[in-house]
Amino acid sequence: MTRWKKILGLCLTGFVIAGTGAQASEPTLYKMSTLKSDTPSYLVMSTFAKLANKHVPGIKVEISAAGVATRHALDAGRGETDFFLLSPTALSFMKSGTAMYKTVPEAPELSENLRAIFSFPAGVYQVLALADSGISSMEDIKGKKVFVGPASGAAKIIATTIVEGMSGLKAGEDFETVSMEWSAGAQALLKREVALYVNPTTNPSPIIREITLSERIRFFGLVDEDFKAPEIVTQLKMPGRTLQSIDPAVYGKGTVNTEPVQAIGSWIGLGTHKDVPEQVVYNMTRAFFEHLDELHPFAPWLNTIELDTALTEMSTPLHPGAQRYFEEMGLVIPGDIIAKN
Repeated sequence: MTRWKKILGLCLTGFVIAGTGAQASEPTLYKMSTLKSDTPSYLVMSTFAKLANKHVPGIKVEISAAGVATRHALDAGRGETDFFLLSPTALSFMKSGTAMYKTVPEAPELSENLRAIFSFPAGVYQVLALADSGISSMEDIKGKKVFVGPASGAAKIIATTIVEGMSGLKAGEDFETVSMEWSAGAQALLKREVALYVNPTTNPSPIIREITLSERIRFFGLVDEDFKAPEIVTQLKMPGRTLQSIDPAVYGKGTVNTEPVQAIGSWIGLGTHKDVPEQVVYNMTRAFFEHLDELHPFAPWLNTIELDTALTEMSTPLHPGAQRYFEEMGLVIPGDIIAKN
């Protein structure tokens, strides 16, 4: 069992599946689709579900940790799941019917049914190699294999583009991309089956920290020249993108880097669909933000989720229930994400 899964286990201990305060009738069931349990987004979304189950009477949120976020968005648009991981970048593709949605004709129409609840930082795109791999610059990946994330996720497209922009090389021509789950990708790096590993994750990252338990790593960051590369310029203009830094000090002696490196940060969020009742989403949003501190001792990374940043990089209209709670708490709602029916 990984340290990340142990943390998740501690976080979820003590929470019951049904809400407290027994009801005379059966609770209303809501479905949540998440990524697998070795991801930071799972921690946030499962925390939302557990706090709702504990503090909101009359409801039950059932979690399914399978599949990919891009498919979950389609399911939510059809009303087949009620809560999902909302990626601003993936939603932009869904609205335009491009990238992974180009073979789904109804994607733009389904996107109109989606609503946002809150945003949270997914982390930064961390680009790294084993210190003794012979990869000392991004140009050194020529002819090598690069792990870029799961095959069907938006992260694969983004990671590939970032690597192309930083290296000046072309995927499929100058280097080969490899896709699998995040933990499997880390194992592939340790086995030297891939030369470079890219993961949009927290800093520190439990997965990357596990790599440093047995190997030293080298981070590659954005340099001045990279900001002229069309791929990097495009990425920084995409919704949900910020410029952040990776402090290698959080990995102790596990990295050869001595100074922070610049990287592209990613913001994602919790999404729902327009048919979930306003009062239900209001009650759940309130329960999450008012009781989140219950889990801080078990998962310190949850400290990065704050009410003041709940709307950061959001590009999807809010659900009316979430908007009502944020307005009560004094947040100013930007005009382009004001709730609509």
